[in-house]
Order: sequence, then C-alpha cells, then structure tokens
Amino acid sequence: MKVYFLRRLLLVPLTLLGITLLVFMIIRLAPGGPVQRDLQQMMGAAAGEQAGAAALRETEGAALTPPQLFEIEEKHRRDKGVVRSYLEWLGVLPKDILRHGESFGEEKDAVEIRIPGRNETARVVRDKEGEIEPGNPEVLVPGDWKLRVVEPSELERRWRKHTRGMEAPGEFQPRVILYRPGFEGLLQGSLGRSDKYGDPVWRLVRQRIPISLFFGLSSMVLIYGICLPLGVVKAIKHRTWLDNVSSVVVFAGYAVPGYVLGSFLIVFLGARLGWFPIQGFVSENFAELPPGEKVLDLLHHAAMPLACYLVGSFAFMTFMMKNNLMDNLAADYVRTATAKGVPYRSAVFRHAFRNSIIPIATTLGQNIMLLVSGSFLIEKIFDINGFGLLQFNAVLEKDEQVVLGVLTISATLMLLGNILSDLCVALVDPRIRFR
Repeated sequence: MKVYFLRRLLLVPLTLLGITLLVFMIIRLAPGGPVQRDLQQMMGAAAGEQAGAAALRETEGAALTPPQLFEIEEKHRRDKGVVRSYLEWLGVLPKDILRHGESFGEEKDAVEIRIPGRNETARVVRDKEGEIEPGNPEVLVPGDWKLRVVEPSELERRWRKHTRGMEAPGEFQPRVILYRPGFEGLLQGSLGRSDKYGDPVWRLVRQRIPISLFFGLSSMVLIYGICLPLGVVKAIKHRTWLDNVSSVVVFAGYAVPGYVLGSFLIVFLGARLGWFPIQGFVSENFAELPPGEKVLDLLHHAAMPLACYLVGSFAFMTFMMKNNLMDNLAADYVRTATAKGVPYRSAVFRHAFRNSIIPIATTLGQNIMLLVSGSFLIEKIFDINGFGLLQFNAVLEKDEQVVLGVLTISATLMLLGNILSDLCVALVDPRIRFR
C-alpha cells in the first residue's frame, strides 16, 4: 500500500503539468483576450460617438499603428509563442522580468529606449547593412540588460494575427526590446502578477483564502457534525414522525439554491428587520474591537452566508448516511450478530456504522478543494471578497496570471484530496488493499 500512495504522489506533478498546460493553451487560443479588449477600447475611443461596425471599421486604420499594437502585446506578454510562454510561466525558461520596446522609423537609424526602473536611456543604432547594436553599451550591464531584435517578418505575422487581415500603414520596421531576463515562474514559487490589480497573485490569494477557509471549515464541521448523527437517527427511526418531519425540512432546504436563499435573507432579515448586516465579512471598525466582540462581530456577519453554504449539502449527506446505514442494518451479518445476543446498539455502532461511512469517507478528501474554493454567487450577494469571487472575476476579465494561479492551487488540492480519500477508505475498511 505504501508503494501505491507513493506512486500516486509522484503522479501529482505530472497531472498538474497537464492541467495547467491545457488551460494555458485554452486561455491563449480563445478569442477575446486582453489584447483584443484593449484594441477595441482604443478603436472605440477613436470612433467617438459614432455607432455601428461600419463606422468603427472606417477609423481602424487611423486609430491603430503597428507600434501601438506591439506595445499592447508586450504589455500582456502575448508577443511570444504559446509553448515558450508556458515554459516561462512554469519557470523552465527565463522570462523578461522588466522590458521596454521601441520601433525604428522608416527614415531613422537610431532609437532611444527608456531603461525600466532607471533614469537612463539606451541608444540603439543600425548601420547601412541593417545591423543593430547599442550605441551606448555602457548602460547595458553585462548579464543584466539585454537587447532583442524582432524582425519585420515576425512583426507582420503578429499584426495579421490581431487585426484579421487589415492592411498595415506602411512597411514594418525592426523593433528592439530592451529586457532583463530571469527565472520567475511556478518552479521558483512565483505565480506572476495580476494584469488587473498589478499585485502578485500570491498576495491576492493570501488575502482571500482565510475568508473562504473560514466558511469551508465551518461548513464541513457543521455538515459532518449534524448530518451524520441525523442520518443515524433517521435510519433507526425510519418511518416515524421524526423521520418524516426531518425529511420535509431537509428536502425543503435542498430545493432552495444557496444564492436564492441569500437574496431572501438579505431582503428580509438584513434590510427589513435589521437583524444581520447585509454585506462584508466584518465591520469597518473590526480592528478596534476587543477580542470577545471581534468573535461576535465575525459570527454576526457570517451567519447568513454560512446558512447559504449549508442549505444545499444537508440533504445529500444526511440521506447518504441514512441509506447506507439502513442497507447495512438489513444485511445478514447484522441480523446474525443480533441473533447471537449482541445488543442492538452495538450492532448498529460497532458493525453497521463503520461500513456505512465508507462511501462518505471517499468524499472527505475531495472536500479539501471545497474548503478554499468558496461560492462566487454567495460571495457576490454578500459582498465578500473570497477565493471564489477572485476566480470568477479573473475568468471574466481574462486575467491570465490569476486564473492560472488559482487553478494551480485548486488542482493541487484536488489531486491531494483524491489521495487522502483513498487513505481514508483504507483506514475505515481494513479489507481494502491498494496495489
């Protein structure tokens, strides 16, 4: 069994590599990316108050120049191939940590490039044969700043890729990129920087994970702490008034989606009755409160969102426990045990109960991902900046670095949770042997 779990752990990096590569390619190849969004905004501003595709088309040639397009591409790191970009994000190949590019003019043999982070410029010249070299190499520290020349053929390909065949205004001139290379990827512990916020992805995740972790842990404790005993009671008291009433209540809660319940609670318990705050995770003066009042303030704000998290899971877990226990109570080994004089309580809890929680144990590890994933609908309704809302906004805004960062964390937790599920099953049922 140790060999099995060791093999599963070794497969986690390979599986994670495949997941991230697939999603990275989908993000890069899908239409409507950040480059197209910036181009539409630029062209829309140039079109002014005119409406319609024809009016916008008339202004495209005047609104967009090749240097502008290439600057937008480099801003969003879309100037390189998909495979090269993925290996840079992974940290296998060096990436351009800082860079700035300039294009030669038709009649210019030199360009001035601003060095990012320094109050200096680098002058790059080209001779009559077209060879390009730095005109003031003293500002380019060896091993620090480097020059890369992008040929007109590559620039033309990039132009046609984003403009869908629109003719360029004039011939393409070489473009010079001044950059500082370095390894800064997943293997180095970096998830990049958000295109929208400009902050490191790790910082955004650390700010939001505690919120989702609070709701995830609270939900798991309450679900397992209430649903398992309730399922046992319903199985023992099958078809009694207690079983019937609890079934009605549980199914009624299951029929109401969490976000619908959240809207109802905000309107009636929050806005009309004023019993609970209608937004936020804590009060604005939370840092000034004493420890005891901080706990009460946190519970006061978390009561309604937590109810929305719990309402959908109660029915599933309760009836899974009940049905599994009823099947085992009807099994031959339980009837044999009671026929031999084993007390009914012992037959239930020492024999049937252990076999009944085996299917539940298979879902325990998978819930690890749910601890931090959260629900963007509930977080949106209650204006809580949790992990789920961060993922949702990143997908809508095509914030590539944030999407890949949260995907890496979620996929890692999912893979480790599957291994933990197998381990839980092996601990609960000693008959199972993994090979």
